[in-house]
Amino acid sequence: MTSENTTLISRFPYLRQDFTASLVVFLVALPLCVGVAVASGVPAELGLVTGIVGGLVTGLMRGSSLQVSGPAAGLTVLVFEAVKEFGLPALGVIVLASGLLQVAMGLLRLGRYFRAISVSVVEGMLAGIGLVLVAGQLYPALAAKAPDSGLDKIAGLPGAFLDALGDGRAVASLAVCAGTIAVLLLWKHVPAKLRTLPGPLAAVGLATVAVFALDLPVATVEVQGLLGSVQPPPLSAFGELAGVGMLGTILAFTLIASAESLFSAAAVDRLHSGPRTEYDKELLAQGAGNTVCGLLGALPMTAVIVRSAANVQAGARTKASRVLHGVWLLLFAALLPDVLAHIPIPALAGILIHSGVKLVPVRALAVLWREHRGEALILAVTAVSIVAVSMFEGVLIGLAMAVVKTAWQASHVRLEVVDKGAGPVEAHLSGNATFLRLPKILDSLESLPQDRPVRLDLSGLHHLDHACRTALENWAERHSAAGTEPVRLTVPVG
Repeated sequence: MTSENTTLISRFPYLRQDFTASLVVFLVALPLCVGVAVASGVPAELGLVTGIVGGLVTGLMRGSSLQVSGPAAGLTVLVFEAVKEFGLPALGVIVLASGLLQVAMGLLRLGRYFRAISVSVVEGMLAGIGLVLVAGQLYPALAAKAPDSGLDKIAGLPGAFLDALGDGRAVASLAVCAGTIAVLLLWKHVPAKLRTLPGPLAAVGLATVAVFALDLPVATVEVQGLLGSVQPPPLSAFGELAGVGMLGTILAFTLIASAESLFSAAAVDRLHSGPRTEYDKELLAQGAGNTVCGLLGALPMTAVIVRSAANVQAGARTKASRVLHGVWLLLFAALLPDVLAHIPIPALAGILIHSGVKLVPVRALAVLWREHRGEALILAVTAVSIVAVSMFEGVLIGLAMAVVKTAWQASHVRLEVVDKGAGPVEAHLSGNATFLRLPKILDSLESLPQDRPVRLDLSGLHHLDHACRTALENWAERHSAAGTEPVRLTVPVG
Protein backbone atom coordinates (compact mmCIF):
# COMPACT_ATOMS: atom_id res chain seq x y z
CA MET A 1 0.00 0.00 0.00
CA THR A 2 1.46 3.37 -1.02
CA SER A 3 1.96 6.24 1.40
CA GLU A 4 -0.69 8.26 -0.51
CA ASN A 5 -3.29 5.52 0.05
CA THR A 6 -2.35 5.29 3.71
CA THR A 7 -2.77 9.06 4.11
CA LEU A 8 -6.13 8.98 2.32
CA ILE A 9 -7.43 6.15 4.52
CA SER A 10 -6.27 7.93 7.67
CA ARG A 11 -8.07 11.11 6.64
CA PHE A 12 -11.21 9.35 5.38
CA PRO A 13 -11.42 6.03 7.24
CA TYR A 14 -14.98 5.34 6.03
CA LEU A 15 -14.49 6.34 2.39
CA ARG A 16 -15.44 2.92 1.01
CA GLN A 17 -18.70 2.74 3.00
CA ASP A 18 -19.60 6.35 2.16
CA PHE A 19 -18.80 5.87 -1.54
CA THR A 20 -21.09 2.83 -1.79
CA ALA A 21 -23.87 4.59 0.16
CA SER A 22 -23.62 7.67 -2.08
CA LEU A 23 -24.32 5.58 -5.17
CA VAL A 24 -27.39 4.03 -3.53
CA VAL A 25 -28.72 7.45 -2.47
CA PHE A 26 -28.06 8.83 -5.98
CA LEU A 27 -30.10 6.02 -7.54
CA VAL A 28 -32.94 6.61 -5.05
CA ALA A 29 -32.84 10.40 -5.46
CA LEU A 30 -32.73 10.54 -9.26
CA PRO A 31 -36.34 9.48 -10.05
CA LEU A 32 -37.69 11.32 -7.02
CA CYS A 33 -36.00 14.61 -7.99
CA VAL A 34 -37.46 14.39 -11.48
CA GLY A 35 -40.88 13.24 -10.28
CA VAL A 36 -41.26 16.00 -7.70
CA ALA A 37 -40.29 18.64 -10.27
CA VAL A 38 -42.77 17.39 -12.87
CA ALA A 39 -45.56 17.16 -10.27
CA SER A 40 -44.75 20.70 -9.11
CA GLY A 41 -45.27 22.08 -12.61
CA VAL A 42 -41.63 23.11 -13.19
CA PRO A 43 -38.93 21.80 -15.56
CA ALA A 44 -37.60 18.38 -14.54
CA GLU A 45 -34.03 19.70 -14.40
CA LEU A 46 -34.91 22.02 -11.51
CA GLY A 47 -35.53 18.98 -9.31
CA LEU A 48 -32.00 17.79 -10.12
CA VAL A 49 -30.61 21.27 -9.31
CA THR A 50 -32.20 21.15 -5.86
CA GLY A 51 -30.83 17.64 -5.31
CA ILE A 52 -27.36 18.83 -6.33
CA VAL A 53 -27.52 21.80 -3.96
CA GLY A 54 -28.78 19.50 -1.20
CA GLY A 55 -25.67 17.38 -1.64
CA LEU A 56 -22.95 19.96 -2.35
CA VAL A 57 -24.13 22.84 -0.12
CA THR A 58 -26.31 21.48 2.69
CA GLY A 59 -24.38 18.21 2.64
CA LEU A 60 -21.10 19.96 3.49
CA MET A 61 -22.55 21.80 6.48
CA ARG A 62 -22.94 20.60 10.05
CA GLY A 63 -26.23 19.51 11.60
CA SER A 64 -27.39 15.98 10.93
CA SER A 65 -24.44 14.11 9.43
CA LEU A 66 -26.39 11.31 7.70
CA GLN A 67 -29.53 13.18 6.65
CA VAL A 68 -29.91 13.79 2.89
CA SER A 69 -31.69 16.85 1.49
CA GLY A 70 -33.40 17.55 -1.81
CA PRO A 71 -36.81 18.28 -3.35
CA ALA A 72 -39.52 16.60 -1.28
CA ALA A 73 -42.95 15.25 -2.11
CA GLY A 74 -44.20 17.06 1.00
CA LEU A 75 -43.75 20.46 -0.68
CA THR A 76 -45.07 19.47 -4.12
CA VAL A 77 -48.59 20.76 -3.53
CA LEU A 78 -47.41 24.08 -2.10
CA VAL A 79 -44.91 24.64 -4.94
CA PHE A 80 -47.55 23.87 -7.57
CA GLU A 81 -49.95 26.39 -5.98
CA ALA A 82 -47.20 29.03 -5.72
CA VAL A 83 -46.12 28.63 -9.36
CA LYS A 84 -49.75 28.77 -10.50
CA GLU A 85 -50.50 31.93 -8.50
CA PHE A 86 -47.25 33.91 -8.80
CA GLY A 87 -45.47 32.37 -11.81
CA LEU A 88 -42.23 30.43 -12.13
CA PRO A 89 -39.91 33.50 -11.88
CA ALA A 90 -41.39 34.30 -8.44
CA LEU A 91 -40.61 30.79 -7.16
CA GLY A 92 -36.95 31.75 -6.78
CA VAL A 93 -37.92 34.78 -4.69
CA ILE A 94 -40.11 32.65 -2.42
CA VAL A 95 -37.45 29.99 -1.92
CA LEU A 96 -34.72 32.61 -1.40
CA ALA A 97 -36.76 34.46 1.24
CA SER A 98 -37.63 31.17 2.98
CA GLY A 99 -33.96 30.19 3.02
CA LEU A 100 -32.91 33.50 4.53
CA LEU A 101 -35.61 33.13 7.19
CA GLN A 102 -34.29 29.65 8.03
CA VAL A 103 -30.74 31.01 8.26
CA ALA A 104 -31.95 33.75 10.63
CA MET A 105 -33.82 31.23 12.78
CA GLY A 106 -30.76 29.00 12.89
CA LEU A 107 -28.52 31.90 13.97
CA LEU A 108 -31.09 32.85 16.63
CA ARG A 109 -30.99 29.23 17.86
CA LEU A 110 -34.70 28.65 17.20
CA GLY A 111 -34.24 25.22 15.64
CA ARG A 112 -34.80 23.35 18.88
CA TYR A 113 -38.21 24.97 19.33
CA PHE A 114 -39.56 23.25 16.22
CA ARG A 115 -39.52 20.09 18.32
CA ALA A 116 -42.32 21.68 20.35
CA ILE A 117 -44.72 21.57 17.39
CA SER A 118 -47.42 18.99 18.00
CA VAL A 119 -46.59 15.72 16.27
CA SER A 120 -50.28 15.39 15.39
CA VAL A 121 -50.15 18.69 13.48
CA VAL A 122 -47.07 17.56 11.53
CA GLU A 123 -48.60 14.15 10.77
CA GLY A 124 -51.87 15.83 9.80
CA MET A 125 -49.94 18.20 7.54
CA LEU A 126 -48.20 15.28 5.83
CA ALA A 127 -51.48 13.37 5.57
CA GLY A 128 -53.20 16.33 3.89
CA ILE A 129 -50.27 16.72 1.51
CA GLY A 130 -50.40 12.99 0.79
CA LEU A 131 -54.12 13.05 -0.02
CA VAL A 132 -53.79 16.02 -2.38
CA LEU A 133 -50.65 14.52 -3.94
CA VAL A 134 -52.30 11.15 -4.61
CA ALA A 135 -55.45 12.75 -6.00
CA GLY A 136 -53.42 15.15 -8.16
CA GLN A 137 -51.11 12.46 -9.58
CA LEU A 138 -54.00 10.20 -10.58
CA TYR A 139 -54.78 12.70 -13.35
CA PRO A 140 -51.43 12.43 -15.21
CA ALA A 141 -51.78 8.67 -14.65
CA LEU A 142 -55.04 8.96 -16.63
CA ALA A 143 -53.49 11.31 -19.23
CA ALA A 144 -55.82 14.06 -17.97
CA LYS A 145 -55.41 17.60 -16.63
CA ALA A 146 -55.81 17.94 -12.87
CA PRO A 147 -58.22 20.55 -11.41
CA ASP A 148 -56.75 23.31 -9.28
CA SER A 149 -58.14 22.83 -5.76
CA GLY A 150 -57.74 19.79 -3.53
CA LEU A 151 -61.48 19.23 -3.23
CA ASP A 152 -61.95 19.48 -7.01
CA LYS A 153 -59.15 16.96 -7.54
CA ILE A 154 -60.90 14.42 -5.32
CA ALA A 155 -64.41 15.18 -6.59
CA GLY A 156 -63.33 14.91 -10.23
CA LEU A 157 -61.70 11.49 -9.96
CA PRO A 158 -64.81 9.35 -10.71
CA GLY A 159 -65.47 11.31 -13.90
CA ALA A 160 -61.82 11.11 -14.93
CA PHE A 161 -61.83 7.32 -14.55
CA LEU A 162 -65.05 7.02 -16.55
CA ASP A 163 -63.63 9.21 -19.34
CA ALA A 164 -60.48 7.05 -19.43
CA LEU A 165 -62.37 3.83 -20.15
CA GLY A 166 -62.89 4.63 -23.81
CA ASP A 167 -59.52 6.30 -24.40
CA GLY A 168 -56.64 4.03 -25.48
CA ARG A 169 -54.04 6.64 -24.57
CA ALA A 170 -55.48 7.00 -21.06
CA VAL A 171 -55.67 3.22 -20.57
CA ALA A 172 -52.01 2.82 -21.62
CA SER A 173 -50.97 5.63 -19.28
CA LEU A 174 -52.90 4.09 -16.36
CA ALA A 175 -51.33 0.69 -17.06
CA VAL A 176 -47.81 2.19 -16.89
CA CYS A 177 -48.65 3.93 -13.61
CA ALA A 178 -50.19 0.78 -12.11
CA GLY A 179 -47.22 -1.30 -13.24
CA THR A 180 -44.82 1.16 -11.62
CA ILE A 181 -46.69 0.96 -8.30
CA ALA A 182 -46.78 -2.85 -8.53
CA VAL A 183 -42.99 -2.98 -8.96
CA LEU A 184 -42.53 -0.69 -5.94
CA LEU A 185 -44.79 -2.86 -3.79
CA LEU A 186 -43.26 -6.17 -4.90
CA TRP A 187 -39.61 -5.11 -5.03
CA LYS A 188 -38.93 -6.19 -1.44
CA HIS A 189 -39.76 -9.77 -2.48
CA VAL A 190 -37.29 -10.04 -5.37
CA PRO A 191 -33.91 -11.80 -4.88
CA ALA A 192 -31.37 -9.94 -2.76
CA LYS A 193 -28.99 -9.38 -5.67
CA LEU A 194 -31.67 -7.48 -7.58
CA ARG A 195 -32.57 -5.43 -4.50
CA THR A 196 -29.19 -3.73 -4.66
CA LEU A 197 -30.95 -1.58 -7.26
CA PRO A 198 -33.34 0.81 -5.44
CA GLY A 199 -37.04 0.16 -6.03
CA PRO A 200 -37.91 3.63 -7.44
CA LEU A 201 -35.15 3.44 -10.05
CA ALA A 202 -36.06 -0.13 -10.98
CA ALA A 203 -39.73 0.80 -11.35
CA VAL A 204 -39.03 3.83 -13.56
CA GLY A 205 -36.44 1.89 -15.57
CA LEU A 206 -38.80 -1.00 -16.27
CA ALA A 207 -41.61 1.40 -17.18
CA THR A 208 -39.31 3.24 -19.60
CA VAL A 209 -38.26 -0.03 -21.27
CA ALA A 210 -41.90 -1.20 -21.51
CA VAL A 211 -43.05 2.06 -23.11
CA PHE A 212 -40.21 1.93 -25.64
CA ALA A 213 -40.55 -1.79 -26.43
CA LEU A 214 -44.35 -1.72 -26.79
CA ASP A 215 -44.42 1.74 -28.39
CA LEU A 216 -47.09 2.88 -25.91
CA PRO A 217 -48.73 6.29 -26.52
CA VAL A 218 -47.83 7.89 -23.18
CA ALA A 219 -46.38 11.32 -22.35
CA THR A 220 -42.70 11.59 -21.44
CA VAL A 221 -40.69 14.21 -19.58
CA GLU A 222 -39.96 17.43 -21.47
CA VAL A 223 -36.26 18.32 -21.43
CA GLN A 224 -34.97 21.90 -21.59
CA GLY A 225 -31.36 21.35 -20.59
CA LEU A 226 -29.80 22.19 -17.23
CA LEU A 227 -28.57 25.67 -18.12
CA GLY A 228 -31.82 26.48 -19.91
CA SER A 229 -33.86 25.57 -16.83
CA VAL A 230 -31.81 27.50 -14.27
CA GLN A 231 -33.29 30.99 -14.24
CA PRO A 232 -32.31 33.29 -11.33
CA PRO A 233 -35.32 35.37 -10.27
CA PRO A 234 -35.53 38.72 -12.08
CA LEU A 235 -35.51 41.94 -10.08
CA SER A 236 -39.13 42.59 -11.07
CA ALA A 237 -40.22 39.44 -9.18
CA PHE A 238 -38.98 40.89 -5.87
CA GLY A 239 -41.67 43.58 -6.05
CA GLU A 240 -44.28 40.95 -5.22
CA LEU A 241 -42.77 40.60 -1.72
CA ALA A 242 -45.02 43.49 -0.70
CA GLY A 243 -48.09 41.34 -1.28
CA VAL A 244 -49.78 39.57 1.62
CA GLY A 245 -50.30 36.45 -0.47
CA MET A 246 -46.62 35.97 -1.20
CA LEU A 247 -45.62 36.67 2.41
CA GLY A 248 -48.07 34.00 3.56
CA THR A 249 -46.61 31.55 1.04
CA ILE A 250 -43.07 32.31 2.26
CA LEU A 251 -44.12 31.66 5.86
CA ALA A 252 -45.78 28.40 4.81
CA PHE A 253 -42.64 27.28 2.94
CA THR A 254 -40.46 28.16 5.92
CA LEU A 255 -42.65 26.50 8.53
CA ILE A 256 -43.31 23.32 6.60
CA ALA A 257 -39.78 22.85 5.23
CA SER A 258 -38.22 23.49 8.65
CA ALA A 259 -40.62 21.25 10.55
CA GLU A 260 -40.31 18.43 8.03
CA SER A 261 -36.49 18.64 8.04
CA LEU A 262 -36.13 18.67 11.82
CA PHE A 263 -38.68 15.90 12.36
CA SER A 264 -36.86 13.90 9.71
CA ALA A 265 -33.60 14.51 11.60
CA ALA A 266 -35.15 13.11 14.77
CA ALA A 267 -36.28 10.03 12.83
CA VAL A 268 -32.84 9.54 11.26
CA ASP A 269 -31.21 9.77 14.70
CA ARG A 270 -33.22 6.71 15.71
CA LEU A 271 -31.75 4.76 12.77
CA HIS A 272 -28.07 5.03 13.73
CA SER A 273 -25.79 5.31 16.75
CA GLY A 274 -23.53 8.06 15.41
CA PRO A 275 -23.47 11.76 16.31
CA ARG A 276 -26.85 13.26 17.19
CA THR A 277 -28.43 16.11 15.24
CA GLU A 278 -27.55 19.69 16.20
CA TYR A 279 -30.93 21.22 15.43
CA ASP A 280 -29.92 24.86 15.16
CA LYS A 281 -27.04 24.01 12.81
CA GLU A 282 -29.28 21.73 10.75
CA LEU A 283 -31.79 24.57 10.35
CA LEU A 284 -28.91 26.84 9.31
CA ALA A 285 -27.75 24.25 6.75
CA GLN A 286 -31.27 23.88 5.33
CA GLY A 287 -31.54 27.67 5.10
CA ALA A 288 -28.21 27.96 3.27
CA GLY A 289 -29.33 25.31 0.79
CA ASN A 290 -32.69 27.00 0.16
CA THR A 291 -30.98 30.36 -0.26
CA VAL A 292 -28.80 28.91 -3.05
CA CYS A 293 -31.83 27.14 -4.58
CA GLY A 294 -33.70 30.45 -4.57
CA LEU A 295 -30.83 32.25 -6.31
CA LEU A 296 -30.88 29.54 -9.00
CA GLY A 297 -34.68 29.63 -9.35
CA ALA A 298 -34.92 25.96 -8.30
CA LEU A 299 -37.32 23.99 -6.10
CA PRO A 300 -37.20 24.35 -2.30
CA MET A 301 -35.47 21.62 -0.36
CA THR A 302 -36.09 19.73 2.84
CA ALA A 303 -34.48 16.74 4.44
CA VAL A 304 -36.02 13.66 2.83
CA ILE A 305 -36.57 10.62 5.05
CA VAL A 306 -36.61 8.15 2.11
CA ARG A 307 -33.13 9.18 0.95
CA SER A 308 -31.84 9.57 4.49
CA ALA A 309 -33.01 6.10 5.50
CA ALA A 310 -31.45 4.64 2.33
CA ASN A 311 -28.20 6.42 3.22
CA VAL A 312 -28.10 4.91 6.72
CA GLN A 313 -29.14 1.45 5.57
CA ALA A 314 -26.47 1.47 2.85
CA GLY A 315 -23.80 1.83 5.54
CA ALA A 316 -22.94 5.55 5.37
CA ARG A 317 -20.78 6.73 8.22
CA THR A 318 -20.10 10.42 7.52
CA LYS A 319 -21.51 13.33 5.53
CA ALA A 320 -19.19 12.39 2.63
CA SER A 321 -21.92 10.06 1.29
CA ARG A 322 -24.47 12.83 0.84
CA VAL A 323 -21.90 15.17 -0.70
CA LEU A 324 -20.89 12.48 -3.21
CA HIS A 325 -24.54 11.82 -4.09
CA GLY A 326 -24.73 15.49 -5.10
CA VAL A 327 -21.66 14.99 -7.30
CA TRP A 328 -23.30 12.04 -9.08
CA LEU A 329 -26.48 14.07 -9.65
CA LEU A 330 -24.41 16.90 -11.12
CA LEU A 331 -22.54 14.55 -13.46
CA PHE A 332 -25.82 12.98 -14.60
CA ALA A 333 -27.45 16.36 -15.22
CA ALA A 334 -24.39 17.57 -17.13
CA LEU A 335 -23.60 14.47 -19.18
CA LEU A 336 -26.87 12.56 -19.62
CA PRO A 337 -29.75 15.09 -19.64
CA ASP A 338 -31.36 13.55 -22.73
CA VAL A 339 -32.09 10.37 -20.74
CA LEU A 340 -34.85 12.31 -18.97
CA ALA A 341 -36.78 12.67 -22.21
CA HIS A 342 -37.42 8.91 -22.26
CA ILE A 343 -38.98 8.74 -18.77
CA PRO A 344 -42.78 8.23 -18.90
CA ILE A 345 -44.76 10.77 -16.88
CA PRO A 346 -47.25 8.13 -15.61
CA ALA A 347 -44.29 6.21 -14.16
CA LEU A 348 -43.27 9.30 -12.17
CA ALA A 349 -46.92 9.69 -11.14
CA GLY A 350 -46.78 6.12 -9.81
CA ILE A 351 -43.67 6.93 -7.77
CA LEU A 352 -45.38 9.95 -6.21
CA ILE A 353 -48.68 8.14 -5.59
CA HIS A 354 -46.70 5.48 -3.72
CA SER A 355 -44.92 8.21 -1.73
CA GLY A 356 -48.17 10.09 -1.09
CA VAL A 357 -49.94 7.04 0.30
CA LYS A 358 -47.10 6.53 2.77
CA LEU A 359 -47.62 10.10 4.02
CA VAL A 360 -51.13 9.20 5.25
CA PRO A 361 -50.66 7.56 8.69
CA VAL A 362 -53.71 5.28 8.68
CA ARG A 363 -52.39 2.91 11.34
CA ALA A 364 -51.10 5.74 13.54
CA LEU A 365 -54.50 7.45 13.31
CA ALA A 366 -56.27 4.26 14.44
CA VAL A 367 -53.92 3.93 17.44
CA LEU A 368 -54.37 7.61 18.31
CA TRP A 369 -58.16 7.28 18.14
CA ARG A 370 -58.05 4.46 20.69
CA GLU A 371 -55.59 6.13 23.06
CA HIS A 372 -55.65 9.92 22.47
CA ARG A 373 -58.79 10.99 20.66
CA GLY A 374 -57.97 14.68 20.98
CA GLU A 375 -54.68 14.19 19.10
CA ALA A 376 -56.44 12.05 16.47
CA LEU A 377 -58.98 14.85 15.95
CA ILE A 378 -56.18 17.42 15.48
CA LEU A 379 -54.50 15.16 12.91
CA ALA A 380 -57.72 14.59 10.98
CA VAL A 381 -58.86 18.24 11.04
CA THR A 382 -55.42 19.44 9.89
CA ALA A 383 -55.43 17.00 6.98
CA VAL A 384 -59.01 17.81 5.93
CA SER A 385 -58.35 21.57 6.22
CA ILE A 386 -55.35 21.31 3.89
CA VAL A 387 -57.44 19.42 1.34
CA ALA A 388 -60.46 21.73 1.66
CA VAL A 389 -58.79 25.14 2.02
CA SER A 390 -55.04 25.35 1.42
CA MET A 391 -51.73 24.29 2.88
CA PHE A 392 -51.02 27.44 4.90
CA GLU A 393 -54.50 27.83 6.39
CA GLY A 394 -54.69 24.09 7.13
CA VAL A 395 -51.48 24.15 9.14
CA LEU A 396 -52.62 27.27 11.03
CA ILE A 397 -55.93 25.57 11.89
CA GLY A 398 -54.05 22.52 13.17
CA LEU A 399 -51.69 24.62 15.27
CA ALA A 400 -54.61 26.60 16.73
CA MET A 401 -56.41 23.37 17.67
CA ALA A 402 -53.25 22.01 19.32
CA VAL A 403 -52.83 25.19 21.38
CA VAL A 404 -56.49 25.18 22.47
CA LYS A 405 -56.30 21.49 23.41
CA THR A 406 -53.15 22.05 25.47
CA ALA A 407 -54.68 25.08 27.20
CA TRP A 408 -57.84 23.10 27.96
CA GLN A 409 -55.89 20.19 29.45
CA ALA A 410 -53.65 22.52 31.45
CA SER A 411 -56.58 24.39 32.99
CA HIS A 412 -57.64 21.71 35.45
CA VAL A 413 -59.67 23.28 38.24
CA ARG A 414 -61.44 21.70 41.20
CA LEU A 415 -64.18 23.21 43.34
CA GLU A 416 -64.67 21.60 46.74
CA VAL A 417 -67.74 22.72 48.76
CA VAL A 418 -68.03 22.08 52.52
CA ASP A 419 -71.56 22.69 53.84
CA LYS A 420 -72.14 21.70 57.46
CA GLY A 421 -75.82 22.65 57.32
CA ALA A 422 -75.37 25.76 59.43
CA GLY A 423 -73.04 28.70 59.29
CA PRO A 424 -71.12 29.79 56.20
CA VAL A 425 -70.61 27.55 53.18
CA GLU A 426 -66.89 26.89 52.57
CA ALA A 427 -65.85 26.75 48.89
CA HIS A 428 -62.25 25.95 47.90
CA LEU A 429 -60.93 26.37 44.34
CA SER A 430 -57.65 24.66 43.37
CA GLY A 431 -55.72 24.11 40.14
CA ASN A 432 -55.56 26.51 37.18
CA ALA A 433 -58.56 28.81 36.71
CA THR A 434 -58.66 30.11 33.14
CA PHE A 435 -61.44 31.46 30.94
CA LEU A 436 -61.75 28.01 29.34
CA ARG A 437 -63.09 26.58 32.63
CA LEU A 438 -65.09 29.67 33.60
CA PRO A 439 -68.55 28.30 32.67
CA LYS A 440 -68.00 25.22 34.85
CA ILE A 441 -66.79 27.32 37.81
CA LEU A 442 -69.70 29.79 37.60
CA ASP A 443 -72.31 27.04 37.24
CA SER A 444 -71.03 25.43 40.44
CA LEU A 445 -70.90 28.69 42.40
CA GLU A 446 -74.34 29.84 41.27
CA SER A 447 -75.83 26.59 42.58
CA LEU A 448 -74.77 27.49 46.14
CA PRO A 449 -77.64 28.54 48.46
CA GLN A 450 -78.50 32.23 48.17
CA ASP A 451 -79.56 32.59 51.83
CA ARG A 452 -76.23 31.52 53.35
CA PRO A 453 -72.93 33.36 53.72
CA VAL A 454 -70.12 32.00 51.55
CA ARG A 455 -66.38 31.91 52.11
CA LEU A 456 -64.57 31.42 48.78
CA ASP A 457 -60.94 30.35 49.22
CA LEU A 458 -58.82 30.88 46.09
CA SER A 459 -55.43 30.32 47.76
CA GLY A 460 -55.17 26.82 46.25
CA LEU A 461 -55.06 28.16 42.69
CA HIS A 462 -51.75 28.00 40.85
CA HIS A 463 -53.03 30.37 38.20
CA LEU A 464 -55.97 32.78 38.08
CA ASP A 465 -56.35 34.73 34.86
CA HIS A 466 -57.94 38.16 34.58
CA ALA A 467 -61.21 36.89 33.08
CA CYS A 468 -61.73 34.44 35.96
CA ARG A 469 -60.80 36.96 38.64
CA THR A 470 -63.25 39.52 37.24
CA ALA A 471 -66.05 36.94 36.89
CA LEU A 472 -65.54 35.66 40.46
CA GLU A 473 -65.59 39.19 41.86
CA ASN A 474 -68.82 39.93 39.94
CA TRP A 475 -70.38 36.72 41.24
CA ALA A 476 -69.41 37.64 44.81
CA GLU A 477 -71.11 41.05 44.41
CA ARG A 478 -74.30 39.44 43.04
CA HIS A 479 -74.40 36.84 45.80
CA SER A 480 -73.86 39.47 48.50
CA ALA A 481 -76.64 41.62 47.07
CA ALA A 482 -79.19 38.92 47.92
CA GLY A 483 -79.30 40.22 51.51
CA THR A 484 -76.79 37.83 53.03
CA GLU A 485 -73.43 38.46 54.57
CA PRO A 486 -70.87 39.59 51.95
CA VAL A 487 -68.85 36.81 50.33
CA ARG A 488 -65.38 36.52 51.86
CA LEU A 489 -62.72 36.04 49.22
CA THR A 490 -59.27 34.64 50.04
CA VAL A 491 -57.19 35.39 46.93
CA PRO A 492 -53.94 33.62 45.96
CA VAL A 493 -50.67 35.40 46.76
CA GLY A 494 -49.23 37.06 43.63
